[in-house]
Amino acid sequence: MTLAIIGPFIHCNDAGELIVVPKAAILVENGMISKVIVNPEKNVKADKIIILQEDQFLIPGFIDCHLHAVQFPNLGLGYDKGLLDWLEAYTFPLELQFSNEQFATRVFDAVVKRCLSVGTTTACYFASLYTRASVILGQKAAKIGQRAFIGKVNMNVERNDNYYENLNECIKETVKFIEEIKEIGSSLVKPIITPRFPLSCDMPLMKQLAELAKNENLHIQSHISENLDEITATSEKYNLPSYAAVFDEARLLTEKTILAHGVHLTNNEITLLKERGTSIIHCPASNTCLKSGLCDVRRLQSKGITVGLGTDVSGGDSYCMLNAIRAALQVSTHLEMLNQNYKALDYKEAFYLATLGGAKSLKIDKEVGNLEPGKQFDALIIDLKTLNSLLENLKTYTLEENFQRFIYSGDDRNIVQVFVNGNRVK
Repeated sequence: MTLAIIGPFIHCNDAGELIVVPKAAILVENGMISKVIVNPEKNVKADKIIILQEDQFLIPGFIDCHLHAVQFPNLGLGYDKGLLDWLEAYTFPLELQFSNEQFATRVFDAVVKRCLSVGTTTACYFASLYTRASVILGQKAAKIGQRAFIGKVNMNVERNDNYYENLNECIKETVKFIEEIKEIGSSLVKPIITPRFPLSCDMPLMKQLAELAKNENLHIQSHISENLDEITATSEKYNLPSYAAVFDEARLLTEKTILAHGVHLTNNEITLLKERGTSIIHCPASNTCLKSGLCDVRRLQSKGITVGLGTDVSGGDSYCMLNAIRAALQVSTHLEMLNQNYKALDYKEAFYLATLGGAKSLKIDKEVGNLEPGKQFDALIIDLKTLNSLLENLKTYTLEENFQRFIYSGDDRNIVQVFVNGNRVK
């Protein structure tokens, strides 16, 4: 089947520049963008043609590089505490409930549908400690049609609530999980190796997970330098120079590794991450909600680190990437307020983080991230005139002004259609 969408579109190029195209025809064949015709002069032929109306435009789908699917029921809870206390009081008690497959099925069905509804076409999920629940999330993503990396969480440090697995169980269950995700048979859904963080894993486990990732050619995800108390505890547990050095000792720092947060990285750690090709996922909302700190994205980028963006539900208070973009802008603005020589990110740069920046972080930028020919068609139709929208047009705006208004003040009501791999999922 061929699809043609005719109208304005906005995306970022490889240099991170915002590209605004007032009129084009984007042709999609078998889920892939086959051709982009700027200012088409004759009728476009396709099996299905969508002509964008006034105040509608097309953008790439959002890429959420870090969120915890099991934590969605806790959205909005627990921001009276810092990270480590929050985990014990709110997060681990909730995550224990995912041993119940019915509960996991109900929650994960809602998670995938909600994320798609707000334009998240690719999600990098921390799933559950429990293999069956983690596979259920993969099945839901495949069935509903979301591009997703699914991670079975690994934790082998003993806890009084028994929320852990021993070393052998971790490896055995992770191997089983990888095979069951492959058996789903979806090109959209892939497993990702997921040690939670060094406080919940020991070095033998992390080394074996790294070897498994290498043998299976898989991505790796974890957390790094989110919170000062966490960093102190990690330093006390491991006799190594830094938090990043712990991961490096385990051989978990690869070109296919993404690490969430990176708020308090030292210059030496940043140099090490750059040498290994490891990306950092900026999670501004959770860093604020849990009072972890203000991550300086410009500092990371200036030293050659690829940066993506994550909602980090439920450390973050929203699963909507628009809100993550705004949180990134606010954090950057606060840094500028604290240092007059600092230049805050602008909305174009934050949009890049949520689209092509995320794709580059996950090393899938050859497949998705913008609307170039040869890429899979993951895209959103934005409508600023939709019913009950906050963005009532009270005067005439340019296309780029409407885009800016959407970034700062739009919401899911303005995301009227969502496509993943050429298939409409909203």
